[in-house]
Amino acid sequence: MQSPLKCGVAGVGYLGKHHARLYHSMDGAQLVGIYDPNDDAAHAVCTEYDCPRFSTIEELGSVCDAVSVVCPTNLHAEVALELINQNCHLLVEKPLCVSSQEAESILNKANTAKMMVQVGHIEHYNPVMTFLEGAVEQPRYLTVERLAPFQPRGTEVGVVLDLMIHDVGIAMALVDSPIEKIDSIGVRVLSPTEDIANARLVFADGCVANLSASRVSEKKAREIRVFQDTGYLSLDFMNQKGHLIKKSGPSLERHEVPVEQGEPLALELESFLSCVKQTSTPKTDGSFGKSALEVALTITRQIESNWSF
Repeated sequence: MQSPLKCGVAGVGYLGKHHARLYHSMDGAQLVGIYDPNDDAAHAVCTEYDCPRFSTIEELGSVCDAVSVVCPTNLHAEVALELINQNCHLLVEKPLCVSSQEAESILNKANTAKMMVQVGHIEHYNPVMTFLEGAVEQPRYLTVERLAPFQPRGTEVGVVLDLMIHDVGIAMALVDSPIEKIDSIGVRVLSPTEDIANARLVFADGCVANLSASRVSEKKAREIRVFQDTGYLSLDFMNQKGHLIKKSGPSLERHEVPVEQGEPLALELESFLSCVKQTSTPKTDGSFGKSALEVALTITRQIESNWSF
């Protein structure tokens, strides 16, 4: 029987505390410590899960096999590089970082050190995505809507890197064809960067994906519709349910989708630990994370180029 992996969390704010919770409770993992400069956040997690707080990233990395990087996006590269120096496998929350250059430096260092990097594109571990991966054959048109109320957390980047990047990754995985054209628009509302964005991705095989994201909405939504010759699928990532409309002769038949319920973050961390133990490649590895980041950065640049200052 394998010994549990020694796991740590760098950043235990809103999301990081759930990484700590799951490492504490999962078979095959041992939560050996956390790092966070915020005294209140660190104290709460260390008290709840009876683990030590380390004073530096280097100290945390020195006792860990695997670490979740859940600090602000603009610090991902700095933290990830230090942890790779300490021979830690990483799960870096999406987006991987804030530039192609940073992404390249992370992947190069990880490759040299033979350390695994998984990027936290959590929807790829959502049971809804598992169903879509089996049901989508030759998509011709996708629409994805991701809405959330405003939170100051995450506004170190715009809504494209904060939220829409989830759906960029989903579209890329389902269509599996190179992107040939991108058209984007975005609006600032409460942040210096865009809070509402729309992007139209045209793929080489002719499929079109229309992505909409807002972080100033009165409601929450994470919904996708996929249209193909055999019918269409409408699924809800948040509530893990949906339906399939199939052609049956000259008519259409509706079928409820049998989505198996599950906590996406727990499924994501289980996959991460499994990949570390088996030295296998994650479905959202560093290369995938870099590709999604580069598309998201292109969308962001288009949006900013259309603004008049």
